[in-house]
Amino acid sequence: MADSDKINPMTVSWGALGEIWGKDAAFIFIRENRYTYEFLEKGGLFTLSFYDEKYRPALALCGKKSGRDTDKVKETGLTPVFTDGAVTFEQAKYTLVCRIAASALLDESSFIAGYIGENYNKNDYHKMFIGEIIKVYEN
Repeated sequence: MADSDKINPMTVSWGALGEIWGKDAAFIFIRENRYTYEFLEKGGLFTLSFYDEKYRPALALCGKKSGRDTDKVKETGLTPVFTDGAVTFEQAKYTLVCRIAASALLDESSFIAGYIGENYNKNDYHKMFIGEIIKVYEN
């Protein structure tokens, strides 16, 4: 469930949409040191929101600053909207509400292609979260 006191918009660069286990799904990859990781580890729901180009500066801020240290909602001017037990933003053009179905830590033992490890010189591996898409909104 979304808690109005604990919102952390994050710009996710690594991900995909597809189908798995007969369900429409979103795949996102988050490093353990990200504040968002703490929210995802609790399970439940997450949203993926898509915006018009004019929101690029707000999204850039969400990707550069940590919600541990910054009130990103206030700094970006985005307006939270609570729906289906999750949070999105009024400015989003599309929102996918996802229920976490599975997660797996990607570490050195899971890499087949040698070049992948070059992205993890600090051993700060990503965890993959698979979310079943349970609702889609269009503004």
